[in-house]
Order: sequence, then C-alpha cells, then structure tokens
Amino acid sequence: MHVVGARKPFEYRGALDRDTMVRQSMDGVLASSLLPHSLAGHYRGAAQRLDAAIAQRQSAVGPVRQLRLHGDCHPGNVLWTDEGPHFVDLDDARTGPAVQDLWMLAGTAATMEAMLEGYRQFRDFNDDELLLIPVLRAMRQMHYAGWIAARWHDPAFPAAFPFAAESRWWEQHIADLHELSDELA
Repeated sequence: MHVVGARKPFEYRGALDRDTMVRQSMDGVLASSLLPHSLAGHYRGAAQRLDAAIAQRQSAVGPVRQLRLHGDCHPGNVLWTDEGPHFVDLDDARTGPAVQDLWMLAGTAATMEAMLEGYRQFRDFNDDELLLIPVLRAMRQMHYAGWIAARWHDPAFPAAFPFAAESRWWEQHIADLHELSDELA
C-alpha cells in the first residue's frame, strides 16, 4: 500500500498535520455545546500545551518523507480473506509519515519490530519516524474529540458516544492531554 502511496501525492485529501489534527479539532470542541463551559479554559490550556509539545517534538525529529496513507490502519480495518488482507474504511486517508499506519497496526514493540523487518523488504524506512509515534497518538486523541464534537448533531452520535455528553469524560480527556504533553517533553 505504501509503495503505491509514495508514487504521487493526494489531489483532494488533507495532511496529517497539527493544523488539521490539533488546532481545528480544538476549535471544533471549543465551539461545540459538548464541552462544559466550566472546563473550556482548562481544555484550551491543555490543548495549547499539547500543540506546543507536538511542535517541539516534530522540530527535534526534523522533516520526514510524506506519502499517501490509510490513516486509520488498525486491525479492525483489515479484513482477511483467502486472498489475503483487504484494507477498508479509507475515510481518514491523508498524507503523512509511514509510521502512522504502522504504529496503529502493530500494538506492541515486538510486533512493530517484526512489521518493520517485513516493511523494509519492500520500502526504506527512516527510524527517526519512530520518535513521532507519541506525536501521532496525541494528534489522534485530539482529533477524536473534535470528530465527535463536529458530528454531535447527527442523531447517531449521541447514541454511539453517550460518554461525550458527560463532564467526567471531558475532565479525563483534559488530564490525558496533559499526560501526553508530559510524555512528549
């Protein structure tokens, strides 16, 4: 998939970047009715702190090769048949570093090591990308909250994500953002 994804850029898909995954998500959450008003300042502070930590890590790692990705490549989005694996749910396909798809699929360090051994048989891999895994996890978590907030008006969302209407979920989310910032420091 990545060999084909590296051939040319997307024409109409965005990038896995701080603007999309962090800032736009933060703005969406702050504009929504989901976040309790009493937590808005705490959320803004935690999100801005995380954005700064992400920027610092990305700067320390430096530029990495970007390619077309699945974007949400976890085991639940791989269907296995007699003909092999089939990747489904390409709604989150975008441009980003190869490690985005790999960390989501791997789950453990041992699995990641085995995957990279196989991956390198088809394509070069820059080990510096591994330093971006905490960044990508943090951006995914920010994006998840923004995704729910942006779609809350859809009747399916309150039924599927009832926890997002509870103050304690947002309190935990804010604590998680601080923890992710600490991890990136």
